[in-house]
Amino acid sequence: MGWVMVMVPVGLLLLGLPIFIILLATSAIVLLFFMDIPLAAVHQVMFGSIDKFALMAVPFFIFAGEMMGRGGISARIINWVMSIIGGVRGSLPLTTVGTCTIFGAISGSSPATVAAVGRLMYPSLREKGYDERFSTGLLTSSGAIAIVIPPSITMILYGASAEQSVSILFIAGIIPGLLMALLMAAYIYYFATSRGIREGQKFDFGAFVRASKEGIWALGTPFIILGGILAGIFSPTEAAGIACVYAIVVTKFIHRDITWGGIWEVSVQSMYLTAQVLIIVAAAGVFSWLLTVSGIPQAATAAIKALEVEPWMILLMINILLLIVGALLDPGSAILVLTPLLAPIVAAVGVDLIHFGVIMTVNLAIGMFTPPFGLNIFVAQALFRAPLSSIYPGLVPFILINIVALGCVTYIPELSLFLPSIMN
Repeated sequence: MGWVMVMVPVGLLLLGLPIFIILLATSAIVLLFFMDIPLAAVHQVMFGSIDKFALMAVPFFIFAGEMMGRGGISARIINWVMSIIGGVRGSLPLTTVGTCTIFGAISGSSPATVAAVGRLMYPSLREKGYDERFSTGLLTSSGAIAIVIPPSITMILYGASAEQSVSILFIAGIIPGLLMALLMAAYIYYFATSRGIREGQKFDFGAFVRASKEGIWALGTPFIILGGILAGIFSPTEAAGIACVYAIVVTKFIHRDITWGGIWEVSVQSMYLTAQVLIIVAAAGVFSWLLTVSGIPQAATAAIKALEVEPWMILLMINILLLIVGALLDPGSAILVLTPLLAPIVAAVGVDLIHFGVIMTVNLAIGMFTPPFGLNIFVAQALFRAPLSSIYPGLVPFILINIVALGCVTYIPELSLFLPSIMN
């Protein structure tokens, strides 16, 4: 039966079927031909999989991110970041990374971050002398920080799947997300310095004040969400609801960037995106349940224990697996399918499951811009009208940089666990 649960999904994936159909079809084949369990159990498990309080945050964060992304929020954040670092070598690409990090703390969506920031930054990067490879590689990879920096929908799904606290996962993702941004910034500074590129102007306090006044409402979003969670004022789900109200107030009444009709359009779009996420959650719940009742995770854990492999080698093998999977599947699907299989393995060798959640998220964030099927690549291709022959080579240095960040996150647990430890 084990080979069926591996070969059938791979075969259906190669045929290009949606991931939820792949999971449900595999589950149906196993139940019909290999297990004596009534098919009515499928419905019960599917509904049970989405009947979790933490998952209520998903539609709220999707709506808040769509609302903030629809208005001129990204332009205001770009102006604010540029007002701070405009005189530094590589200020434009550094602004890109900074803006993606901040916008990611608002939207929690990697493709949305690439689209919102890329529309504004790509023409400026090309105009200031950055070639197509560097510009597309930078924008495609910088957007991936959005699923590591909280609020992260990927971490919400991991928390629900691994039964871990979403609040603690959010806190654990702050330093790793900033580390990714910092390493990318260091490479950008080296790149601009080695080519003698200097754009922008020296720091102007007046310009900084004006940009801060324009951007203060947008910048307030992550502080409200994270500040309320860290202070224990509200849970991540309640924070998501507050973020929705805040997004409507800012975009409709303060900035006046959107109409009531626009809010309705965002609501409908958010509904579709939520349905796409939750149908995968429900299908993955059935697949995970079958893995558990068939004893596959337990057998895998016992087999690895018998090998007497060091924990660092297990994590290395898992990282390689996740980097490959991340280039083929979206992070949500990968998290839901693999967490029930991998979590017992790492727990058995003493890896903290909060730490492992961050490791999985960073891996899958890299997968978002890893050829051939990283989702951000296709967003960039459509947005910038750049050929894959330019995008792929431009991604190589950023993939390597983020793999260095992944290595640090994997083998220095304190990067993930330090902030949660001082918050408790």
